[in-house]
Amino acid sequence: MRSWTEHALEGGPGFEVPLMSSSGFSGEIHDRGYQTLWLDQRGTGLSTPFSIETLPSHIKTDQQIADYLKFFRADSIVKDCEVIRKSLLGHRPKEEQKWSLFGQSFGGFCAITYLSFSPEGLKEVFLTGGLAPLIDHPDPNYEATVQKVIVRNNRYFEKYPRDIQRIRDIVSYLSSNNVELPDGGRLTVRRWQQLGIDFGMAGGIDRVHQIVLRSANDLDLFNRFSYKLLQTIQNSSSFDGNPIYAILHEPIYCQGKAPNWSANRVVGKHSQFSWNLVKSLGSDIPLWFTGEMVFPEVFDDFTNLRPLKGAAEILAKDSSWGPLYDLNQLAKNTVPVTSATYYDDMYVPFELAQKTAAIIKNTEQYITNQLQHGGLREDPKDLMRRLFQISKREFD
Repeated sequence: MRSWTEHALEGGPGFEVPLMSSSGFSGEIHDRGYQTLWLDQRGTGLSTPFSIETLPSHIKTDQQIADYLKFFRADSIVKDCEVIRKSLLGHRPKEEQKWSLFGQSFGGFCAITYLSFSPEGLKEVFLTGGLAPLIDHPDPNYEATVQKVIVRNNRYFEKYPRDIQRIRDIVSYLSSNNVELPDGGRLTVRRWQQLGIDFGMAGGIDRVHQIVLRSANDLDLFNRFSYKLLQTIQNSSSFDGNPIYAILHEPIYCQGKAPNWSANRVVGKHSQFSWNLVKSLGSDIPLWFTGEMVFPEVFDDFTNLRPLKGAAEILAKDSSWGPLYDLNQLAKNTVPVTSATYYDDMYVPFELAQKTAAIIKNTEQYITNQLQHGGLREDPKDLMRRLFQISKREFD
């Protein structure tokens, strides 16, 4: 009898599962005899994608939108998975009703919620970059994440030192001009800095440098940005097309506490993220890019987020978030958990991931500093080979 693996647990939050081919990591899974179910999490893809125009007709006010969005976190996603599992496997003998679970990034966060509240449905769990910080508020996550972002900024400017002045010139232009993107969004200094979210992926530093180089060239030649350049910058972010990603990015950590724009507060402690401070310093001081962080300004700068600004403000102050994890259950977990953990992960800090691994009983890891957060795409064959080998639990 073949096993089942459930890849409902895509990264994000708020991202649909891309169409899978027979190559890459999905091919590695199928080659080992698994049947797979690729599930779009609620609010994404074919699971009624969330945006302002797809809201149920009775949801109109900011408060109603905020209340509605509270049902799109990991706790609700796990309940969806359980309904589907029982529908697909409930007719089988009891020992065949469990399925395997694969969680990438935020999908791993969901998997740990699954282990907390519905472990009886799970045969085994695989995680890649998904050992969620077991915290009740996002501040500890961003305190750790910002240090990773600073390291990546330093690496960027060591590799491309001439970009220090290029970026100072670009940001000076942005701060004194109203630059509109093709879709009506605004290219502000803060939105420019958010290009740094790509630093945590393989090749991200080089991709950002290409944008910097082309931006500087546009200003030199035309004293403005070309349409192609603006289109490239616009398409570098997923916030407009995946609004859950922006609006719930901090609440996915909350249990009984309000996020209160955590990333904005944490980043504000470091002067090199502020153009108002950096511009008065020496010309050799770079303005740092930010990372996977959501700031209040995104709900002005991104066209499709503007109607959600009021709801975002409500959710930022909301402290009524329910539990996401059961530490007692995780401490006695019997489901094998096999994780690929990235030492230099810019999005899921290694230090917090290790605390999580120590709490969840029956967890084994493949730890590497040779892959970034997207290691599953970078080297799927070797990564999956190692995960499956570890999952055998054959120890010397």
